[in-house]
Amino acid sequence: MISKEEINAALGKGLTQAQLDALHNARVAVVGLGGLGSNIAVALTRLGVSNLYLYDFDKVELSNLNRQYYFLDDIEQYKADALVKHLRQINPYAALHSQVIKVTEDNIPTLLGDCDIICEALDDAAGKAMLVSNVLSTWSYKKVIASSGIAGFGPAKKITSKKITKNLYLCGDGSSDFHDLPLCGARVALCAMQQALLAARIILDLEEN
Repeated sequence: MISKEEINAALGKGLTQAQLDALHNARVAVVGLGGLGSNIAVALTRLGVSNLYLYDFDKVELSNLNRQYYFLDDIEQYKADALVKHLRQINPYAALHSQVIKVTEDNIPTLLGDCDIICEALDDAAGKAMLVSNVLSTWSYKKVIASSGIAGFGPAKKITSKKITKNLYLCGDGSSDFHDLPLCGARVALCAMQQALLAARIILDLEEN
Protein backbone atom coordinates (compact mmCIF):
# COMPACT_ATOMS: atom_id res chain seq x y z
CA MET A 1 0.00 0.00 0.00
CA ILE A 2 1.35 3.41 -0.96
CA SER A 3 1.61 5.65 2.09
CA LYS A 4 0.00 9.04 2.56
CA GLU A 5 3.44 10.65 2.61
CA GLU A 6 4.36 9.06 -0.72
CA ILE A 7 1.10 10.21 -2.31
CA ASN A 8 1.53 13.77 -1.06
CA ALA A 9 5.13 13.87 -2.28
CA ALA A 10 4.11 12.64 -5.73
CA LEU A 11 1.20 15.07 -6.09
CA GLY A 12 3.26 17.99 -4.81
CA LYS A 13 6.52 17.27 -6.58
CA GLY A 14 8.67 20.42 -6.77
CA LEU A 15 6.65 22.39 -4.24
CA THR A 16 7.93 23.58 -0.88
CA GLN A 17 6.60 22.07 2.33
CA ALA A 18 4.69 25.28 3.04
CA GLN A 19 3.04 25.11 -0.38
CA LEU A 20 2.20 21.44 0.09
CA ASP A 21 0.63 22.20 3.45
CA ALA A 22 -1.40 25.07 2.00
CA LEU A 23 -2.84 22.87 -0.75
CA HIS A 24 -3.41 19.99 1.64
CA ASN A 25 -5.26 22.13 4.18
CA ALA A 26 -7.34 24.23 1.77
CA ARG A 27 -11.07 23.52 1.66
CA VAL A 28 -12.55 23.81 -1.81
CA ALA A 29 -16.14 23.20 -2.88
CA VAL A 30 -17.19 22.16 -6.36
CA VAL A 31 -20.88 22.80 -6.97
CA GLY A 32 -22.06 20.77 -9.95
CA LEU A 33 -20.16 17.66 -11.02
CA GLY A 34 -20.77 17.60 -14.76
CA GLY A 35 -18.39 18.60 -17.55
CA LEU A 36 -16.84 21.39 -15.53
CA GLY A 37 -17.11 20.12 -11.99
CA SER A 38 -15.92 16.55 -12.50
CA ASN A 39 -12.81 17.78 -14.31
CA ILE A 40 -12.19 20.54 -11.75
CA ALA A 41 -12.30 17.99 -8.94
CA VAL A 42 -9.86 15.67 -10.72
CA ALA A 43 -7.43 18.54 -11.40
CA LEU A 44 -7.61 19.79 -7.80
CA THR A 45 -6.96 16.30 -6.47
CA ARG A 46 -3.93 15.94 -8.73
CA LEU A 47 -2.72 19.33 -7.47
CA GLY A 48 -2.74 18.00 -3.91
CA VAL A 49 -5.90 19.67 -2.64
CA SER A 50 -7.08 17.17 -0.06
CA ASN A 51 -10.31 18.67 1.31
CA LEU A 52 -13.01 18.74 -1.36
CA TYR A 53 -16.72 19.38 -0.89
CA LEU A 54 -18.58 17.90 -3.85
CA TYR A 55 -22.25 18.54 -4.59
CA ASP A 56 -24.57 17.30 -7.33
CA PHE A 57 -28.00 15.68 -7.41
CA ASP A 58 -27.83 14.12 -10.89
CA LYS A 59 -26.92 10.66 -12.19
CA VAL A 60 -24.39 9.75 -14.86
CA GLU A 61 -25.90 9.23 -18.32
CA LEU A 62 -24.36 7.76 -21.45
CA SER A 63 -24.51 11.18 -23.12
CA ASN A 64 -22.23 12.58 -20.40
CA LEU A 65 -19.22 10.56 -21.48
CA ASN A 66 -18.16 13.00 -24.21
CA ARG A 67 -17.12 15.68 -21.69
CA GLN A 68 -17.43 14.50 -18.09
CA TYR A 69 -14.98 12.47 -16.02
CA TYR A 70 -17.07 9.32 -15.90
CA PHE A 71 -16.98 5.90 -17.48
CA LEU A 72 -19.39 3.23 -18.72
CA ASP A 73 -19.65 1.49 -15.39
CA ASP A 74 -20.67 4.78 -13.76
CA ILE A 75 -23.91 5.04 -15.75
CA GLU A 76 -26.98 5.33 -13.50
CA GLN A 77 -24.79 6.05 -10.48
CA TYR A 78 -25.06 9.41 -8.77
CA LYS A 79 -22.25 11.68 -9.93
CA ALA A 80 -21.41 12.61 -6.36
CA ASP A 81 -20.75 8.92 -5.64
CA ALA A 82 -19.07 7.93 -8.90
CA LEU A 83 -16.61 10.82 -8.83
CA VAL A 84 -15.40 9.98 -5.33
CA LYS A 85 -14.50 6.51 -6.58
CA HIS A 86 -12.24 8.00 -9.26
CA LEU A 87 -10.68 10.61 -6.99
CA ARG A 88 -9.76 7.87 -4.52
CA GLN A 89 -7.71 6.27 -7.29
CA ILE A 90 -5.61 9.45 -7.32
CA ASN A 91 -5.45 10.13 -3.59
CA PRO A 92 -6.99 7.52 -1.28
CA TYR A 93 -6.23 9.73 1.71
CA ALA A 94 -8.13 12.82 0.54
CA ALA A 95 -11.00 14.10 2.69
CA LEU A 96 -13.87 13.99 0.22
CA HIS A 97 -17.14 15.43 1.51
CA SER A 98 -19.59 14.38 -1.17
CA GLN A 99 -23.37 14.69 -1.12
CA VAL A 100 -26.16 13.87 -3.53
CA ILE A 101 -27.97 17.17 -3.11
CA LYS A 102 -29.09 20.26 -5.00
CA VAL A 103 -27.45 23.40 -3.66
CA THR A 104 -30.12 25.98 -2.89
CA GLU A 105 -30.39 29.36 -1.24
CA ASP A 106 -31.53 27.65 1.96
CA ASN A 107 -28.72 25.11 2.31
CA ILE A 108 -25.78 27.23 1.10
CA PRO A 109 -24.77 28.27 4.66
CA THR A 110 -24.63 24.63 5.77
CA LEU A 111 -22.99 23.14 2.69
CA LEU A 112 -20.42 25.85 2.01
CA GLY A 113 -19.75 27.26 5.45
CA ASP A 114 -16.51 25.31 5.93
CA CYS A 115 -15.08 26.10 2.49
CA ASP A 116 -12.50 28.73 1.55
CA ILE A 117 -13.05 28.62 -2.22
CA ILE A 118 -16.18 27.73 -4.17
CA CYS A 119 -15.93 26.59 -7.78
CA GLU A 120 -19.24 27.21 -9.55
CA ALA A 121 -19.81 24.50 -12.16
CA LEU A 122 -23.55 24.61 -12.78
CA ASP A 123 -25.37 24.37 -16.10
CA ASP A 124 -28.12 26.96 -15.86
CA ALA A 125 -27.73 30.73 -15.64
CA ALA A 126 -30.25 31.09 -12.82
CA GLY A 127 -28.44 28.56 -10.67
CA LYS A 128 -25.10 30.23 -11.33
CA ALA A 129 -26.42 33.65 -10.37
CA MET A 130 -28.10 32.31 -7.24
CA LEU A 131 -24.95 30.58 -6.02
CA VAL A 132 -22.58 33.46 -6.72
CA SER A 133 -24.80 36.17 -5.26
CA ASN A 134 -25.61 34.21 -2.11
CA VAL A 135 -22.02 33.25 -1.36
CA LEU A 136 -20.71 36.78 -1.89
CA SER A 137 -23.49 38.36 0.17
CA THR A 138 -23.19 35.83 3.01
CA TRP A 139 -19.40 35.84 3.43
CA SER A 140 -16.95 38.67 2.88
CA TYR A 141 -13.88 36.44 2.67
CA LYS A 142 -14.78 33.41 0.55
CA LYS A 143 -13.57 33.29 -3.05
CA VAL A 144 -15.89 32.23 -5.87
CA ILE A 145 -14.56 30.96 -9.20
CA ALA A 146 -17.42 31.00 -11.69
CA SER A 147 -17.75 29.94 -15.33
CA SER A 148 -19.40 31.44 -18.39
CA GLY A 149 -19.99 30.30 -21.98
CA ILE A 150 -17.67 27.51 -23.27
CA ALA A 151 -20.27 25.45 -25.14
CA GLY A 152 -19.55 24.25 -28.69
CA PHE A 153 -16.31 24.10 -30.67
CA GLY A 154 -15.21 27.75 -30.34
CA PRO A 155 -11.50 28.71 -30.37
CA ALA A 156 -9.51 27.81 -27.28
CA LYS A 157 -7.75 31.19 -27.22
CA LYS A 158 -10.98 32.90 -26.24
CA ILE A 159 -11.23 30.99 -22.95
CA THR A 160 -9.68 33.20 -20.31
CA SER A 161 -9.82 33.84 -16.59
CA LYS A 162 -10.14 37.22 -14.93
CA LYS A 163 -10.84 38.83 -11.60
CA ILE A 164 -14.23 40.55 -11.52
CA THR A 165 -14.38 41.80 -7.94
CA LYS A 166 -12.34 41.27 -4.77
CA ASN A 167 -13.77 37.78 -4.23
CA LEU A 168 -15.15 36.81 -7.65
CA TYR A 169 -13.25 35.31 -10.57
CA LEU A 170 -14.67 34.29 -13.94
CA CYS A 171 -13.40 31.67 -16.39
CA GLY A 172 -14.67 31.08 -19.90
CA ASP A 173 -15.52 33.22 -22.90
CA GLY A 174 -18.92 34.57 -21.94
CA SER A 175 -20.59 33.23 -25.05
CA SER A 176 -21.84 29.98 -26.51
CA ASP A 177 -22.13 28.56 -30.02
CA PHE A 178 -23.94 25.47 -28.74
CA HIS A 179 -26.87 26.14 -31.07
CA ASP A 180 -24.54 25.73 -34.08
CA LEU A 181 -22.30 22.90 -32.83
CA PRO A 182 -22.61 20.22 -30.12
CA LEU A 183 -20.94 20.28 -26.73
CA CYS A 184 -17.18 19.79 -26.92
CA GLY A 185 -15.48 18.02 -24.05
CA ALA A 186 -12.06 19.48 -24.84
CA ARG A 187 -13.36 23.05 -24.66
CA VAL A 188 -15.24 22.41 -21.43
CA ALA A 189 -12.12 20.87 -19.92
CA LEU A 190 -10.07 23.95 -20.83
CA CYS A 191 -12.34 26.08 -18.66
CA ALA A 192 -12.33 23.48 -15.87
CA MET A 193 -8.52 23.48 -15.84
CA GLN A 194 -8.50 27.27 -15.61
CA GLN A 195 -10.85 27.14 -12.64
CA ALA A 196 -8.67 24.55 -10.90
CA LEU A 197 -5.52 26.54 -11.64
CA LEU A 198 -7.10 29.70 -10.25
CA ALA A 199 -8.06 27.87 -7.09
CA ALA A 200 -4.49 26.64 -6.66
CA ARG A 201 -3.06 30.13 -7.30
CA ILE A 202 -5.39 31.61 -4.69
CA ILE A 203 -4.41 28.93 -2.18
CA LEU A 204 -0.72 29.54 -2.82
CA ASP A 205 -1.20 33.31 -2.59
CA LEU A 206 -0.09 33.86 -6.19
CA GLU A 207 -3.09 35.99 -7.16
CA GLU A 208 -3.15 39.74 -6.57
CA ASN A 209 -5.44 40.83 -3.74
